[in-house]
Amino acid sequence: MTHWYEGPLASFDTETTGVDVEEDRIVSAALVVQDMAGGRPRVTRWLVNPGVPVPEGATAVHGLTDDHLQRNGRWPAPVMEELARALAEQCAAGRPLVVMNAPFDLTILDRELRRHRASSLGRYLQNASLCVLDPRVLDKHLDRYRKGRRTLTDLCAEYGVELQGAHDAAADATAALDLVRAVARRFASRLDRLSPAELHTLQAVWHAAQARGLQAWFTRNGTPETVDPAWPLRPELRTAA
Repeated sequence: MTHWYEGPLASFDTETTGVDVEEDRIVSAALVVQDMAGGRPRVTRWLVNPGVPVPEGATAVHGLTDDHLQRNGRWPAPVMEELARALAEQCAAGRPLVVMNAPFDLTILDRELRRHRASSLGRYLQNASLCVLDPRVLDKHLDRYRKGRRTLTDLCAEYGVELQGAHDAAADATAALDLVRAVARRFASRLDRLSPAELHTLQAVWHAAQARGLQAWFTRNGTPETVDPAWPLRPELRTAA
């Protein structure tokens, strides 16, 4: 019997102008599809001219400059359409979608679709069943008492996953995919009987609990930061009339 974590997976990642999902923009994205563990991944890359300046701090992270994006990036509207359709295609094919810190990447894509296509990610996925595997949520639940940070780089080091060229969308997506397989193998006794669809549902619960714990920690330490419990996609912000 082949376990789900040895079978087909897809993985999605973005690089952006910043960390605000409501205001920042996507500058690059990648979708990685692997039919089986150890199989050759199929990688699709997108480069976007966001139409707004890229802050120096963001360029320092991913290396994408205004000049490079203006020369080589495509306009956002058709790219966001392609991204949403590509994710919907994977979901329709029944491939679980690996997204590290899913509420960030999926929400910023949703906001870009609203901005440039007058649409939403939900509309593209309405005929497909979204099934997300988030290595950050999985690891934090399955090994909750381990000390240390849980960034992609940290988790790859913890699970012995190779990460070449961090903060490149394709490299990060590939590493996240391998990371989900590694997490599932380490905790196989707890995950073998769960399907990816069941894990999707459970991760929403786990993430909400993790968010409440982090919010309580912020409150105790006087940090004025709000932690959103929604997973894998944050709801649309609604402004008062």
